[in-house]
Amino acid sequence: MTESSTSPRPAAFSSPGHGPNADIGIAISHGFTGSPLSVLPWAEHLAAEGYAVSVPLLPGHGTDWQELARTGWRDWYGSFEAAYLDLAARTSTCFVAGLSMGGALALLTAARHGTAGVSVVNPGLSFYDRRVRVVGLLKYFQRTTVPIPEEQSTAAITDDGDYSRTPLAAVHELKKLFAVTLRELPGVTAPVQVFKSVTDEVVPPTSLELLRARLRNKVTEVVELAGSGHVATLDVDAPEIFARSSGFFRDHARHSSPSETP
Repeated sequence: MTESSTSPRPAAFSSPGHGPNADIGIAISHGFTGSPLSVLPWAEHLAAEGYAVSVPLLPGHGTDWQELARTGWRDWYGSFEAAYLDLAARTSTCFVAGLSMGGALALLTAARHGTAGVSVVNPGLSFYDRRVRVVGLLKYFQRTTVPIPEEQSTAAITDDGDYSRTPLAAVHELKKLFAVTLRELPGVTAPVQVFKSVTDEVVPPTSLELLRARLRNKVTEVVELAGSGHVATLDVDAPEIFARSSGFFRDHARHSSPSETP
């Protein structure tokens, strides 16, 4: 799942929180080949509202595709899980959120830990390209492929590193992550909010269909984004994502039990 790729440089983001929302934590994950820059305006908006926010830079990201090829889904998940657990230990209520592959990481974390809720933007759980079915074999004959292009994207451009190629070994790891997440989705007990772009050339509609089928009544809200492409957190519908997710976190924090701590 390729995200838009110029300044500042990719780095983790965190904010300790302040005011009435300081005891509410939100861990946010960026997506595949992306970086915290793709969700930074979202994180900054929530931090400005006083929430404690953490956005880790996932292993293999923010550098180049060669480094990405040396990492796997357990590295990506472990990094996000650690950020969530650290934040949960410092707040009384903690949520998870994510964009694209980050949505899968957030959902897997929610399935394995007692999160207060989940907010995801164009969450990835499936692929458009049917060749992914044999990517475990194909990676031995073809090292890389070109990123998925978004022909009419209006999202702001970020400099996430050199991901001019996509390593098939990493795509195989992404496939494994999706499979594990789908298998463990029934373990999600918290409410789930989903933002889905009407036109998304990266994540197919089947991802939302799978999410609804596995979670049933846990998907409490699906918000259609009519004007944005895949990286909607940097696109024209971003203000709606920021405002509605903030309301979701605030409302469900009132009714949730204290978040799980390590």
